[in-house]
Amino acid sequence: MVFYLWKMKYTFSFLLILSLLVTTQSSLFAQEKKPADNLIIFVMDGYRWQELFEGADSAILFNHRFNHTDSAWTVTKYWDSNMQTRRRKLMPFVWSTIANEGQIHGNRNYGSLVNVKNTYWFSYPGRSEIFTGYFDSAVNSNEYPNNPNTNVLEFINQQPTFHNKIDIFSSWDAVARIMNRDRSGLHINIYGEDVKGTSLTPLQQQANLLQHMMPDIFGNGERLDGATYALAKAYLLANHPKILYIDLGDTDDFAHAGEYGDYLDAAHYADAMFKDIWDTIQNDPFYKGKTAMLIFPDHGRGTGPEWTDHGAKTPGSNETYLMALGANIKPKGEIKEQEQIIEAQFAQTIAAMLGFTFTANHPVAPPVAEILKN
Repeated sequence: MVFYLWKMKYTFSFLLILSLLVTTQSSLFAQEKKPADNLIIFVMDGYRWQELFEGADSAILFNHRFNHTDSAWTVTKYWDSNMQTRRRKLMPFVWSTIANEGQIHGNRNYGSLVNVKNTYWFSYPGRSEIFTGYFDSAVNSNEYPNNPNTNVLEFINQQPTFHNKIDIFSSWDAVARIMNRDRSGLHINIYGEDVKGTSLTPLQQQANLLQHMMPDIFGNGERLDGATYALAKAYLLANHPKILYIDLGDTDDFAHAGEYGDYLDAAHYADAMFKDIWDTIQNDPFYKGKTAMLIFPDHGRGTGPEWTDHGAKTPGSNETYLMALGANIKPKGEIKEQEQIIEAQFAQTIAAMLGFTFTANHPVAPPVAEILKN
């Protein structure tokens, strides 16, 4: 009997030690983060965190000054007294898929803070900070010439597995200067440019034609997001880029015009683009399970009557957000705890998600740790 009890005690101890070893080993493997193979990036120019997290703003939605089309239809589409319902009506993909399977940072009501580091709070400096990981005070104008600072996509393009497999489609032509197309060699398609090639698919040919049949309602240098998206989606299907960056501008332009209904529509249609790309890559063996997605703005904008503007003189213009979904992104949902993220961290985050450490001709901010955690 004594021998039996001793044997049982010995066996239990052995199994306990074995279990601890297996658990420890599993924990260690969990910390070895496998990089994503591919990355989709969306920029939403000047889209406010308020609409993202709270839905349509009643102070603006019911102000006739900012609604010049069918305001009753806009209210039907986007208004509800319940905030949770309201924001889902505006961005259903964000609040169904990303909120359940990814991460959403920047709800300032919970102390989750995302801010730009640059002191200008507008488009060129914002994108420059994001993609270079660095605030260069000399980059102080939307008319600034080619960016002298190395961007993270330029760096990744120099890596053998990603060379000539990075593609950018932008509604705003300044992105070619921000990403320094002349130096970087990145494929960047902007306003007025057709996708080139000797073997374009019928869909690509139609997308080329489509952009020339849309009105230039924002003037020279910026096309509607529908045209940009059609070109990008056709290219994705035909060429399978490893990194696809789609830069959307309608939210910013309609906001500057004071057209709140159109601004909300632009956000709603952007959400539909996120969903369409996500659904597409989930049905493509090249991308499925191996692709991450990041979504963020270049800057914020003001509140109340100042919602149409942004810049250093407009409070709130430095307040942004970050959404992440896909390969190796831990599903944490909407972050409801205190944190501080700076957009200069996005560049190194992009590199780290793909297994690289971004080095440049300037300092680079560290990555966003929460995005990289397993």
